[in-house]
Amino acid sequence: MNQTSNPAALDKLKLRIQALRAKTIANGCTEEEALSAAAKVAELLDRHDLSLSDVDLRASPCERRVFETHRKKRIPLDDCIGALAHFCDCRVWREKNAAGESSYVFFGLGADVEVAHYLAELIDGAVRAELGRFKTSVDYSRFRHQERHLANASFALGMVASIADRLQAIKAGRDQVNESTGRGLVVLKTSVVDAEFDKLDLKLRTQRSTGRMVSMAAYEAGGAAGGSLAINPGLGEAQSGTTPKGR
Repeated sequence: MNQTSNPAALDKLKLRIQALRAKTIANGCTEEEALSAAAKVAELLDRHDLSLSDVDLRASPCERRVFETHRKKRIPLDDCIGALAHFCDCRVWREKNAAGESSYVFFGLGADVEVAHYLAELIDGAVRAELGRFKTSVDYSRFRHQERHLANASFALGMVASIADRLQAIKAGRDQVNESTGRGLVVLKTSVVDAEFDKLDLKLRTQRSTGRMVSMAAYEAGGAAGGSLAINPGLGEAQSGTTPKGR
């Protein structure tokens, strides 16, 4: 029996994720270091998936993992939550609590939802930190007082749009590497998650996107910030089975 197919191995993987979660911006970690840690988790996840047999994957239970926004209004993460869930082979939807605060519910295999929640924390924190830095920049000081709310929203939108594009590109690369094994791993995982999701019988509404005014200068500054963050999962290393550097 494959050693990584037992529950203890999944628990060990989750402990690695929790250990990396401790390396947050609040603990003195920079945004780039935090997202590099997220890339390490994606690397561990790919290695874990490739070690499982098809039987193991079909028998794996799906779980929910909730990310609380503690906000009633939209937050920047809204604009890349779909790409984030796709990156982790999860389904995601938004719910509201009795106080009207929104949360994202990730649904998928255990390790995948852990990674999705972790990435949500990291990206949310990184956007807030970069926006704080943008507000102290010379470029920001050129906006008139009445223009600054739009500038803030435009910067955040540009940053998460850039991150979403990069997640989509990295995911395509990861899938291509995994498909080269000839197993169809992504298709199998998707079929397992979709089958379990259908059993939930949820009545979800698709929210139409509405046009938004943006400040192109601020949007482009946000895009540059998002483009500078390190989220390359290092697939070659994961495939080789070597120990990640620094770990």
